[in-house]
Amino acid sequence: MALLAVRDLGKTYASHTLFDRLSLAFQADERVGLIGPNGAGKSTLLRILAGIDTADSGAVERSKGARIAYLPQVDVFPAEATVEGSLLAALADLPMEEYERTVRAKKMLRRLGFEEGATPVALLSGGWKKRLAIGCQLVQEPHLLLMDEPTNHLDLEGIDWLERFLERQNLAFVVTTHDRYFLERTADRIVELNSRYKDGFFSSNGHYSDFLEKREAFLEAEDAERRALATKVRREIEWLRRGPKARQTKASSRIDGAQDKIERLSAAKRRHRADRELEIDFAASGRRTHDLITAEGISKTLGGRLLFRELDVHLRRGGRLGIVGNNASGKTTLLRTLAGAVPPDAGRVKHATDLRIALFDQQRDQLDKTERLRRALSPSGDTVSYLGREAHIIAWAKRFGFRADQLETPVGDLSGGEQARVLMALMIREPSDVLMLDEPTNDLDISSIEVLERALEEFPGAVVLITHDRHMLDRICTDLIGLHGDGYWANYGSVAQWQEADARRAEASEARASTKPEPKRKPEARPKRSGLTLPEKREWEGMEGRISAAEEEVARLQAGLDDPAVASDHEKLQAAFEAHRAAQEKVDQLYARWEELERKTAK
Repeated sequence: MALLAVRDLGKTYASHTLFDRLSLAFQADERVGLIGPNGAGKSTLLRILAGIDTADSGAVERSKGARIAYLPQVDVFPAEATVEGSLLAALADLPMEEYERTVRAKKMLRRLGFEEGATPVALLSGGWKKRLAIGCQLVQEPHLLLMDEPTNHLDLEGIDWLERFLERQNLAFVVTTHDRYFLERTADRIVELNSRYKDGFFSSNGHYSDFLEKREAFLEAEDAERRALATKVRREIEWLRRGPKARQTKASSRIDGAQDKIERLSAAKRRHRADRELEIDFAASGRRTHDLITAEGISKTLGGRLLFRELDVHLRRGGRLGIVGNNASGKTTLLRTLAGAVPPDAGRVKHATDLRIALFDQQRDQLDKTERLRRALSPSGDTVSYLGREAHIIAWAKRFGFRADQLETPVGDLSGGEQARVLMALMIREPSDVLMLDEPTNDLDISSIEVLERALEEFPGAVVLITHDRHMLDRICTDLIGLHGDGYWANYGSVAQWQEADARRAEASEARASTKPEPKRKPEARPKRSGLTLPEKREWEGMEGRISAAEEEVARLQAGLDDPAVASDHEKLQAAFEAHRAAQEKVDQLYARWEELERKTAK
């Protein structure tokens, strides 16, 4: 059963047609990943489906009684909102008793992992705000949830939580995202909006990997059909040039058929040109030096919090270093320290002579938001010099996916993905030895991310990369440094390996908190009393010393649990935890025995 459908939908925005005569349906048991190039209209379509925006033409059909919830890209809450208050506000318009709202909100608090409903939303991190925003939609118990880029700006821990959370929900959804691993693990149907398809979209049931195979086969068949049609059109044009007599019925019919073929070929060529990829080609300086950046024993504390300590990096030409960690773990600070923009508190960072670094800043501070796109792309005129060649501004703009009519647009009015493309255009104009990219995939569509991946693979210099795109990290990086947010770091072979290690450290931290020994309870010195046998008297007299020795052993084993070398080794950590637990049990047993002897002496 279709919960939601659009028929012959049309929408034009700022003289640009997003889609025309689009017809799509979404079923009650589907989990749909909605993808497409920037500007294809994904967010606009979600807003139309949610009833927030209206189409220029066509119709939206909703199943009777269907509850549809919408999660926007940006999470907005009132300034004084609390966690539980936000959930209750989301239920305000539903026909429910007050006690029902309270019960449902408290249940959602537990499902989301919040411990305190009175916590102000303003104090939450970006990841926890996203959890709450999702909870505010799910607490309404919708039949279909529309989510616009829910993984954008989430850290790896947040994305992992969202994947597992959605897996447990009995819920249909449509989600736009550029996270390919997320699509693979959560969606059972992929829909790509793209003007290169005759119907305006391509749909495939199955995971994202299934979609890639089916799309490749479809495009190959389409290319073959276009080539065959081109051959037929050439033959018809040659026939037309011979001057057939239109008054003959047979000739007239063939002339009409030839015109139809010509129009079909023109439309196929227009669709093919519309799918032109972004062109990124980072220029290398030609340096032959192998050792580019060496960091020895560097440490950094920020705001009184230790980010990393005694960290070593050896970046060579051709190296691809990824930096992973959750939000506020120090990833950007480490990248800037390696770039020489931030000094380490201890240790040293050494650069090769005259090292040329190109930096992609996730805040995009290099961009002047008031500057026109024309001047941002070409500061000195209407031509751009690149690798010794001259390119006209319009051709250069098209290389990065911009239309000629956008050249007078202020950079600040461009979308996030468009601003990212401007920054990449600035980076490739000058040759460099090291590319340092901090979250370059934010706001980029999947096809642009794939182009960026190929450009990074082909760059002969070195790359330092921070991104929450797990697919890109695993594909590009030859080395991976994982930060754990407490000063500890290690080298890992993949993002999954880092996630496993981070989860083990979190479990160990919880275990230490739950088994932390109580403050030493020193038994008072008491005079010898009757009521004990001679062996018991000796045992009682030596009890204080044995308790002290046992508590010292617990403290020694606790220090072992805190050792990073132990915490990063699963087998060592398990053995240390078992020894610590056994030592704590011994302390408890000694105190219980001491209390038993005390009772006997009082008789």
